Amino acid sequence: MPKNQSKTIDLKDIKNLLSDQTLTILSAVDERLEKSEDRINQKIEKLINTLDKFLKRVSNLEEEFELMKHDLNKVKMVIRKKLGIELI
Repeated sequence: MPKNQSKTIDLKDIKNLLSDQTLTILSAVDERLEKSEDRINQKIEKLINTLDKFLKRVSNLEEEFELMKHDLNKVKMVIRKKLGIELI
């Protein structure tokens, strides 16, 4: 086998080994990224659930506030009619 052909085979082997090594490294990095993405998605889901609960509480408080405001206006009206006192 001529000397040049031996170098070509060695270079092909090296290219193949480097290619295999690159694939292995990229696979490992991809796996770590997937795990990180899963953790981030879980945290986002937890945050969404927390925000949903918070918004529900705020909505309930707003509704309760509106009902109380309506009731207070009724009380003011009765006081004004019965006692003749104007409340602010």
